[in-house]
Amino acid sequence: MPNRLGTATSPYLLQHAGNPVDWWEWGAEAFAEARRRDVPVLLSVGYAACHWCHVMAHESFEDAGVAEVVNARFVAVKVDREERPDVDAVYMSATTALTGQGGWPMTCFLTPGGEPFYCGTYYPREQFLALLDAITEAWTNSRDAVEQQGAAITEAVVRTSSRLTPEALDDAALDQAARLVAHAADPVRGGFGGAPKFPPSMTLEHLLRHHARTGDPGSLRIVERTCEAMARGGLYDQLAGGFARYAVDDAWVVPHFEKMLYDNAQLLRVYLHLYRATGSPLAGRVARETADFLLADLSTPEGGFASALDADTDGVEGLTYVWAPEQLTEILGPVDGARAAQVLSVTTQGTFEQGTSTLQLPEDPDPAWWTGVRTRLAEARATRPQPTRDDKVVTAWNGLAIAALAEAGVLLGLPDHVEAARRCADLVLSLHLVDGRLRRASRGGVVGAAPGVAADHGDLAEGLLALHQATGEARWLQAAGALLDTALARFGDDAGGFFDAADDAERLVSRPKDPTDGPEPSGQSALARALCTYAALTGSSRHRAAAEAAVAAAGALARQAPRFAGWTLAAAEALAAGPLQVAVVGPDDAARAALEDVARRAVSPGLVVAVGEPDAPGVPLLAGRPLVDGRAAAYVCRGFVCDRPVTTPDDLTAALGG
Repeated sequence: MPNRLGTATSPYLLQHAGNPVDWWEWGAEAFAEARRRDVPVLLSVGYAACHWCHVMAHESFEDAGVAEVVNARFVAVKVDREERPDVDAVYMSATTALTGQGGWPMTCFLTPGGEPFYCGTYYPREQFLALLDAITEAWTNSRDAVEQQGAAITEAVVRTSSRLTPEALDDAALDQAARLVAHAADPVRGGFGGAPKFPPSMTLEHLLRHHARTGDPGSLRIVERTCEAMARGGLYDQLAGGFARYAVDDAWVVPHFEKMLYDNAQLLRVYLHLYRATGSPLAGRVARETADFLLADLSTPEGGFASALDADTDGVEGLTYVWAPEQLTEILGPVDGARAAQVLSVTTQGTFEQGTSTLQLPEDPDPAWWTGVRTRLAEARATRPQPTRDDKVVTAWNGLAIAALAEAGVLLGLPDHVEAARRCADLVLSLHLVDGRLRRASRGGVVGAAPGVAADHGDLAEGLLALHQATGEARWLQAAGALLDTALARFGDDAGGFFDAADDAERLVSRPKDPTDGPEPSGQSALARALCTYAALTGSSRHRAAAEAAVAAAGALARQAPRFAGWTLAAAEALAAGPLQVAVVGPDDAARAALEDVARRAVSPGLVVAVGEPDAPGVPLLAGRPLVDGRAAAYVCRGFVCDRPVTTPDDLTAALGG
């Protein structure tokens, strides 16, 4: 019979609903049961697209013998890290402190008070059973030592969440951060470090902004090299668009195959911004294809975007995606099959398992030939078994998608993408805002109980501000302002930084607070960036000061480890450049559109754009901006000091420094 997870909204928890392990969801009831039975809590944290989470589930949690031991000696709690990032953050800090590394599945043993006393990640079945025996023996015979260990670990976790001393990031600090990042870059294969290699989205955004502000050619070269290497390797889906989570090698050839919404939304913006800066045909193509992937494979019936596609298909990693030469021949015939094998680096030896290969595209082939071949291969691949989809709608990640699609719509001339961003924003604001407070996630039109964290407020505000600039609609600006005011009131640490959880959220053993940018922006950097943009759009000195304080709160991290503060540094570059406000006024006609096109192609990290009729209600940048001699006009303001309005694209290009 299903355990308690059968009514969960998380697809990850539902994957475990039929386990013989008597799982509980995270909550006070589970810890009360542990106190009643006087047993430890076994906390297992993972996510639906996680390959090794599936492996541990198959080996241990679906095994009756393991379940018998767990059920008799522990209260077992299963957590979706994507639904409860606050819980994940606290116990990942403990895991990292104890073992020197983290990852998922995360396996922790807690006292009934929630204090962690032993932590790890994936355990094979026999090792896991031995660990359960050891934990039981320690709990039974060395209780005082166990509880002292838990208290010491909890104290260490609390210390890691303490304030960093604020440090402002001046021009010299920003230059030094760019130099440190450049020193760590792979000069041959792109990216940073060795295997495994992750797409460094926020660092690429930081470098693009640094190049735009200073003209530093080295920063742009790193972005170009990395973006080309990622797009031409197996990390990128050459048939359907979209990027996998990471590459297991240092040349981007073999991916870990899950596709995450947060990766693809962020990378879509990176390639868009590279295209805007350089006109690169490759960057423009990858941006279009990645946007198409979001709409085709991750959109939900309600208008949001699903979290991920699984790494596995029918329990086999990469089954959907890899090819052998004879499969290409079968679909394309001997001539095109042999040519496709050469073009896509599919060999008899293979680059993956059992002689299969991931698809790479080292050079662009003949477009007419490739369009037909790509279509035929994609259609054939669609008949294979497909990976499952984690279809929960996460607020923060949908905020990232809203921003990416809104910008793609205006920069690539794709109005349907702006409309998709609008539908998503409508869904999140109507469903995830409950009694004025943001929730973390929904599924199938039903919102979950988990509260929104700082990143949800910052990333959603970022998306709404991009949508406001794309549409000119005041409601998105107003909604973003309300989210940011909630964040300032509920998440602030009184020193410019932000906790990850609100002041009235569930009290964990530690209130999580981590300014580090990982696979997605930290809550602090997301709020810093959104506050900066909101201040530029509204002229609010209060929000500008809050943005400066938030950047300074992570200043020490950005100076010491800039690769882990990419989004903070992107916000710092915008602050250093100063707001570049461009208001384009006029009727919705060709003259206004021509000015708007020039404005949107400016690359200043402080750029904001407002387009609409003069004095449009609720749009501060359009207030007091009349037409010029009855014609559409553009007003360019730097740091709230405005030039004379211009009426031609050439004059606007000159005014923007182009």
